[in-house]
Amino acid sequence: MQTLDSIRPPGSIVIDIENLTKDYVMGEEIVRALRGVSLQIRRNEYLAIMGPSGSGKSTLMNMLGCLDTPTSGRYEFNGKHVAKMNDDELAAIRNREIGFVFQTFNLLPRSDSLRNVELPLIYAGLDPETREERATQALRDVGLGDRLHHKPNELSGGQRQRVAIARALVNQPSIILADEPTGNLDSKTGAEIMSILETLYEHGHTIILVTHESDIARHARRTVHLRDGLIESDEFVQPGEVPSLAYT
Repeated sequence: MQTLDSIRPPGSIVIDIENLTKDYVMGEEIVRALRGVSLQIRRNEYLAIMGPSGSGKSTLMNMLGCLDTPTSGRYEFNGKHVAKMNDDELAAIRNREIGFVFQTFNLLPRSDSLRNVELPLIYAGLDPETREERATQALRDVGLGDRLHHKPNELSGGQRQRVAIARALVNQPSIILADEPTGNLDSKTGAEIMSILETLYEHGHTIILVTHESDIARHARRTVHLRDGLIESDEFVQPGEVPSLAYT
């Protein structure tokens, strides 16, 4: 197995979790979604999290994104204990430190692209002029400079996902957390989205990709496989082994 040090110079640790567990009470039954996961993710890694249905990958994604809290275990984000943060501090991490890209896009249907991308900046309290400037640039960065005032129903699936990526980028977050980002797209459009993620990685972003598709996971430089709430394997890929971005 390769080590991170042999792949590229390691960055600082941005996520450090140890013995993370998550239990859900379903009637009289306790479902153990995570059974003691330990994982370190460094800045400017490109990591894929894989696993079959019920493996715990969606639960782990929610933990990493500070969307849910663990039953037990330790989670440090940039050296700070997440369990000790209040609601405002957790909201600040979700808004400023983590950019979310979802399979279903999660765009406001009655708002145009510019307004959708501005949303994190509104929550961050930025003035209207700065919001518009930064949102416009983010949309240009993903190739949608000519779609600023189009609403989601006026865009293709790939264009809607580009809007979602622009929204994830607009606050210049530490991490891009992408949950099945090509799941609702055809192969050609999916390849275009993966190309954008590749470019973001090459420009220094930390990418965490949650997917059940092996072809998508192979774009990452490291793959963590989950099974039954535990890490089954954690493997690094040499740069020459990363597949072409063109789908066959």
